[in-house]
Amino acid sequence: MITQMRRAAIWLLALLTVTFATQAYADSIQVTGKADLNVEAIGMFLIFVLMTLGITKWAAGRTKSAADFYAAGGGITGLQNGLAIAGDYMSAASFLGISGLVFAAGYDGLIYSVGWLVGWPIVLFLIAERLRNLGKFTFADVAAFRLEALPIRILSAVGTLVVVAFYLIAQMVGAGKLIQTLFGMDYLYAVVIVGCLMIVYVAFGGMVATTWVQIIKACLLLGGASFMALMVLAKFNFSPEAMFQKAVEIHPQAGAIMGPGALVKDPISTISLGLALMFGTAGLPHILMRFFTVSDAKAARKSVFYATGFIGYFYILTFIIGFGAITLLLQDPSFFKAGAVPAANGSFSPADMIGSGNMSAVHLSKAVGGSLFLGFISAVAFATILAVVAGLTLAGATAISHDLYASVIRKGKVSDDKEVRISKISAVVIGLFAIFLGYVFEKQNVAFMVGLAFAIAASCNFPVLAMSVFWKGTTTWGALIGGFLGLFSATIMVIMSPSVWETTLGHEKGTALFPYDNPALFSMSIAFFGIWLFSKLDRSARGDRERAAFYAQYVRSETGIGASGAVAH
Repeated sequence: MITQMRRAAIWLLALLTVTFATQAYADSIQVTGKADLNVEAIGMFLIFVLMTLGITKWAAGRTKSAADFYAAGGGITGLQNGLAIAGDYMSAASFLGISGLVFAAGYDGLIYSVGWLVGWPIVLFLIAERLRNLGKFTFADVAAFRLEALPIRILSAVGTLVVVAFYLIAQMVGAGKLIQTLFGMDYLYAVVIVGCLMIVYVAFGGMVATTWVQIIKACLLLGGASFMALMVLAKFNFSPEAMFQKAVEIHPQAGAIMGPGALVKDPISTISLGLALMFGTAGLPHILMRFFTVSDAKAARKSVFYATGFIGYFYILTFIIGFGAITLLLQDPSFFKAGAVPAANGSFSPADMIGSGNMSAVHLSKAVGGSLFLGFISAVAFATILAVVAGLTLAGATAISHDLYASVIRKGKVSDDKEVRISKISAVVIGLFAIFLGYVFEKQNVAFMVGLAFAIAASCNFPVLAMSVFWKGTTTWGALIGGFLGLFSATIMVIMSPSVWETTLGHEKGTALFPYDNPALFSMSIAFFGIWLFSKLDRSARGDRERAAFYAQYVRSETGIGASGAVAH
């Protein structure tokens, strides 16, 4: 009876979503007239939705326990998990944002690619194996292995939910704007559809459905980006040198696009941005929980190895796509706003592109593959957002149900069914909250929120995780105070930075209290120093017991002896 009700709920939500989507398209065309009807994009998007809803139905039948819901029962292989991690990580910001940065600033746009990619060897050598050996479902399991569970899980849950909230806002607003531009759909309809679909994936399919949505999305995105890059290179007889030469000739910044310094102009900002990108990756909760979906530490290492390869290859493609957009679009007036005036050489300013420079990859797809390929890339961009928000929602729901409800409120005395039920309710609440926030922040510049999410992950989650695993002197008081210091300092510094205080909030130029846009260099230092200082000052009996427990933790983290599979408590 419960299984039949679950199936009925899935298909009812699916029907409502598709009906809502159809009505939304009708409204956007008949009433708003925002854009032409992209039939190919609609068809491919609906195929993707129906395919993933079928997977969700299948996954719902396999999700029997907390281990199945949170970690897919530990049954995901290293290759599958590597693809899923890549699918979780290759967001719309990566695909559209980096290619847009390269389109606007040239070579310097690679700073984000390099920073995000270099974070993966850190995850591979420092985090993945130890995380799998020490934890069950969340990184809070690892931090609380020898430290007092109650305060550490509260800290971890707060860090997780803050990161998820900022990341979700940026994704939801981005989804609304992107779909509004691509499909001509009303912003509110777009946000509601994304929210409803992510609730279905997470609440009914759990980690199994989320994993396969991410795998499918990764394959589609890698395939589409590969085709686009090959078509660009084919225009230059597969000579990157010829492509770069053409780009230098027609770009408004000429030869400057082949050198650094266009985006980040001083060493401190560069180092701080790099730290946030690298160590933020190792503190993102929706990425860390993926290491509990595999059977053992060896599979966890393989996951990171495969993910690093897929992500590195993808970033090479975005570089080619960015320069391809320069060479193939910059002198074509059909891709720029009406009234935009070209320079003497016939090139337009990247800022005058229809939908902004972030749409350069989408416009390039039409230039190299026509309207059919444009429809495919548009649908893939939508799928990219769905996969990322599903992972974020699952991470947030797990933090509420496993870390707060089961471990803090009920102190571990809760049944599997009850814990999973709380997680599903949390997923629905987070989804509705995300829809609300996406609507509220429609008119706001939310670009800083992704940076803030990475800064908090690097300044709160990563220091607590690293110090609890690698330094035997870490105590509960040190981790708690240092973690909250990192969280609050990162948040305050971002708000007080020029990009938020002056640009977003509209205060007078030069009034920002913190001179840098990226606070990680300072907030990470505060977090690590706070953990060290307050652990040293902790002379309590509990602190002595926690220091003495380090060696047992060390043996298990390095060898896996005593590590449990992804099974229920």
